[in-house]
Amino acid sequence: METNAPEHQYILEQLQQIARGLGETFAPFCEIVVHDLTKQDHAILAIHNNLSGREIGGAMTELGKKRLFDPDFPEVVANYPNRFPDGRQAKSTSIGIRDTQGNYVAALCLNVDLTAFQNLQNVLTRFSTASVKPGIEESLVPVGSQSLRDCIDEFAARRSTAPRALKTDERRALLRELKEGGQLEVRRAMDTVAQHLGVSRTTVYVDARKIGI
Repeated sequence: METNAPEHQYILEQLQQIARGLGETFAPFCEIVVHDLTKQDHAILAIHNNLSGREIGGAMTELGKKRLFDPDFPEVVANYPNRFPDGRQAKSTSIGIRDTQGNYVAALCLNVDLTAFQNLQNVLTRFSTASVKPGIEESLVPVGSQSLRDCIDEFAARRSTAPRALKTDERRALLRELKEGGQLEVRRAMDTVAQHLGVSRTTVYVDARKIGI
């Protein structure tokens, strides 16, 4: 392939800097590889976080060859399933780089090792799964507080708004309604109201005093 040598060299130098930055950012889970597509048998120019066991100067992949010989090949092929030589599952993204003539001259490839994430997911799933025994049920929410929150939500819904968007006069109307319905008798009711409305306890107490509660 004929290329503009200075331009080609500039592209490769910039790609190597990008690859270095990505490699340091996503270490150790993501392998970053720079391919010089003008050298099929010695395409690998740089490799960071080497997870595949390949070496600089190694040949390009089949995907690289497809891009090289097909100018209409997608510039970005993202998140496709892949596999490292030792069998580990990977998720890969290949980015083709063109020169000013529109020819593919390089590629930046990212290969994420999914093993660590799959193991972490398994641990989190196991940790977050409760061991349920018949007849045992508990809630850490104070008794009655959920009913209080439900009343606040219903009040806001009637006004086509959200609890945290209620204006001062609406908050005071809410408190009056909660008082009449006995909802403020719930333990730490004012704290629950303040938390659900997204205001301070002081604001709620001031509102309550203004309407004589």
